[in-house]
Amino acid sequence: MVEDMHLNQRMAAEKLGITEAAVSQYFKNKRGSDMKFSKELKNEIRKAAKEIATSKKEYVVIQQICALCYMFRSRMLLCKFHKIDDKKPKGCKVCEEVCK
Repeated sequence: MVEDMHLNQRMAAEKLGITEAAVSQYFKNKRGSDMKFSKELKNEIRKAAKEIATSKKEYVVIQQICALCYMFRSRMLLCKFHKIDDKKPKGCKVCEEVCK
């Protein structure tokens, strides 16, 4: 969002409802650096970021985050990320049950 939409870190943090420090940590690869996305998912994330950056709707962040989260759950991507970090609880079926 910062690079593509030409926002500074403070503006991005305000749009997302997070701290400027959190945005900074993503840029310094202290958060999320081990997550790799397909070209298709990167495009979906970019589209959501553009909508968040440009929309005047109050609920746009929640709307876009929910849409991305649904996409990740329905494709079992959260399970893959949990396995990478070895944090998936044994017998976890959250994605399967939520996306029935």
